[in-house]
Amino acid sequence: MSTPILYGVPFSQPVRAVMWLFIMHKSPFELVLINPGSKGDNGSRNPGYLAKCPGGTIPCLEEPDTGFTLGEAHAILTYLSRTNGWTDVYPDDERARAKIDAYLHYHHRNVREASLGLVAPKIRKDLDIPESFQESAKRNLTNALKTLESSYLAENKFLMGDEVSLADIAAYVEIGQLRPEFTNVYDFSDFPNVRRWLNDMAKVPGHDEVHVVLAEMGDISEQAPEMETMKNANITALKTLKETLAGF
Repeated sequence: MSTPILYGVPFSQPVRAVMWLFIMHKSPFELVLINPGSKGDNGSRNPGYLAKCPGGTIPCLEEPDTGFTLGEAHAILTYLSRTNGWTDVYPDDERARAKIDAYLHYHHRNVREASLGLVAPKIRKDLDIPESFQESAKRNLTNALKTLESSYLAENKFLMGDEVSLADIAAYVEIGQLRPEFTNVYDFSDFPNVRRWLNDMAKVPGHDEVHVVLAEMGDISEQAPEMETMKNANITALKTLKETLAGF
């Protein structure tokens, strides 16, 4: 079986989720850079890419030996877990899987707002995201964190219990990027359970390797990062990924 290809960029939260899953399981893959929103040769709106991923989003998974392609990070996470037998993060038990699936469905218009309302406006000025949308997204994220704080994490170490699951991976790549150690654009002081969970997730194998791009970019709470900073962060992230995969 040939090495699977993952299309995307390290700055993308959903791409980082899939990268993390691969690295956690020491499973080789090839990352092919795709520029989100571009119609260029390596762009997500290029006809060649759209033939693989009709929605024009990242990430996209491709299995070269069969030609099979799959878009949408959560679909990719569950597919990889099922086909590779990664029951540590996606158990065989159908009820346990259903609980994880339920979180993944919930995630899109709640926790996902971490990117849309707090991070994207800082680093993608070209998107011209309205202030009203940013405020709405921040409210939605805060409400989601209240749910995680009082329900998911009230008695559990991780979202689904004592072990890391796909739900945690999907949630952390969004929420974790807001930490003081990274972009520093959200105050978690009202959420002690979430803060504890963030620290526990930072100890999960593959965390540091996947989040190099954020560590390199640094604090953006007061000022948007310069293009050169983002470029260098991406270069360092790709170098780290290459070194990590070489060890598998």
